[in-house]
Amino acid sequence: MSEGYENPPEEESLSILVATDNHLGYAEDDPIRGEDSFIAFEEVLQHAVHQKVDMILLGGDLFHDNKPSRATVHKATTLLRKYCFGDTPIQIEFLSDQTVNFEGSQFPRVNYEDPNLNVAIPVFSIHGNHDDPAGPQGLCALDMLSASGVLNYFGKASTVKEITIHPILLRKGPTKLAIYGLGSVRDERLHRMFKDEKVKVLRPENDKDDWFNIFVIHQNHVKRGAPTSYIPEDYLPDFIDMVIWGHEHDCIPELNLNETINAYILQPGSSVATSLSEGETLPKHCFKLQIWKKHFCLNKIPLTTVRPFIFKDVNLPEELKEDKAITSFLQFHVDEMLDRANQMKEENPNAPELPLLRLRYHYPETTTPINSAKFGIEYKDRAANTRDILHPVKQKEVDAATAGPAFPSRRRPSEMRLI
Repeated sequence: MSEGYENPPEEESLSILVATDNHLGYAEDDPIRGEDSFIAFEEVLQHAVHQKVDMILLGGDLFHDNKPSRATVHKATTLLRKYCFGDTPIQIEFLSDQTVNFEGSQFPRVNYEDPNLNVAIPVFSIHGNHDDPAGPQGLCALDMLSASGVLNYFGKASTVKEITIHPILLRKGPTKLAIYGLGSVRDERLHRMFKDEKVKVLRPENDKDDWFNIFVIHQNHVKRGAPTSYIPEDYLPDFIDMVIWGHEHDCIPELNLNETINAYILQPGSSVATSLSEGETLPKHCFKLQIWKKHFCLNKIPLTTVRPFIFKDVNLPEELKEDKAITSFLQFHVDEMLDRANQMKEENPNAPELPLLRLRYHYPETTTPINSAKFGIEYKDRAANTRDILHPVKQKEVDAATAGPAFPSRRRPSEMRLI
């Protein structure tokens, strides 16, 4: 496996548009932010069409809710039909057993081989923790999209006692691609299953070393609390070439090499902010991955229709005790954040007009925080989230020796070149 190559023949390279955590339907009842998830997802699909990719690969949480509204499912289906159906011929061959890859589907066939459908760009997706299967029949919203023919849903485990992952095998010319998908499973359970060797990942029987292997996963990437609260990268098979890691919303657009399993890790992040955390302020991207035999290159594509989000962290001076003085201090910082948001809007005219703002202020124990909802009234026509601009946090001592890093330590090799 190597990264970077020049001018591969189009008929021999396989191109993929990669995105994760689109969270369609997030805040759909919000009159200001209700369309944000759909606008960003539509931009992802537009990039797929413009880039003329062979397929789209989604890493889970296409929907924000386990039971999305009828309006959300309708919009999702409409967008997929609008951009992914057409007369463009499909150049990729499907080689694996489709009844195994799409086990449980009423139509266990990749949609572009269905004679009743006219697919131009096939979409493949695993489920995430927000849109995972539930109920006595184990169905989720992706099952509905699969039954309607607009999406190929894979990576669904039929049992959580033991999981066997069969790859989707695709070929375009001399390029052979194996995609291993594992939809979201409760982290503690999956962690234990990996340790107990209850997760089996099957390789192609023929020419094992000729395949470019991608693993798509939707789990915690870093430890949060208990040691079993995440899946270590080292648990994944050592023959994997690239891991596409969904669930984490922080977009890390650079590939990182895990030297233990010798695999590149890509964390695409979400396409819409679903929380007012600092990680959501990172620029949002989708990615074009182009594979030729065992070589690849990766292009990051900025999403320009994402709502601007400014986050700031300040300490409230101890001498400020009265509400008027505290309000004046906080307004000064929020006004600065608005200036930055306006600058971002000038740089990116496609972004929505009103920004998201989050001012986290640390106040002394002797101070009473002001009413956040009342504070936000002043910014009614200038911010998208007036009720929760402020996030008061009581000051406390933090032991730097016990505070761990936000992300696991990884090294990017000097020879890598991101195209």
